[in-house]
Amino acid sequence: MQLTHYGHACVLVDTGAARILLDPGAFSSDFEGLTGLDAILVTHQHFDHVVPERLDDLRRGNPAARLIVDSQTAEQLSVDAETVTPGETLTVAGATVEVLGGDHAVIHPDIPVVRNNAYLIDGSLLHPGDSYTPVDRPVDTLLLPTGAPWLKVSEAVDYLRAVAPRQAVPIHEAVLANPALHYGMFEALAPAGTAVTVAPRGEALDLKST
Repeated sequence: MQLTHYGHACVLVDTGAARILLDPGAFSSDFEGLTGLDAILVTHQHFDHVVPERLDDLRRGNPAARLIVDSQTAEQLSVDAETVTPGETLTVAGATVEVLGGDHAVIHPDIPVVRNNAYLIDGSLLHPGDSYTPVDRPVDTLLLPTGAPWLKVSEAVDYLRAVAPRQAVPIHEAVLANPALHYGMFEALAPAGTAVTVAPRGEALDLKST
């Protein structure tokens, strides 16, 4: 499995059997020219995870790609999409995608909570979207949200320790002036057996599963 980080929450996962792009939002770049995608997965409706206009361009280059979203995001789009909810399991090309999660983390009590799908790919790689999605099994790679209005670093560390993946790859960093400061804290406070690996932007990173 390979992962390419296009900034913030946007990653391309190549399982060897499927090419899946997740969360092509406003703070990400250089994904627009991708081709050969089997699916585009969106965790939730916020603009840093999906921009309808950019999504339209991406789909023109990938007409066969499935667009998979939650029901609230589907209402925001002008194109047809598959809607999924937590508890469902999908087959995308040769990959298995389990839908976890349910709700976005609370930003503030005055701000409505939106739906948030987390996606577990081949039982190995978890993209939690904007939520600390619990898992009931070992995870090889956790895409770890690093900075957001709803997030503080102590909660991110607690989530990292709760999941205890073999490898954590920080994402959701675009709102931070100095993401390396957070990365260093995760490296220092990660549970035993977890390696924190920063994915160079736009470069494929090999993910070795157990």
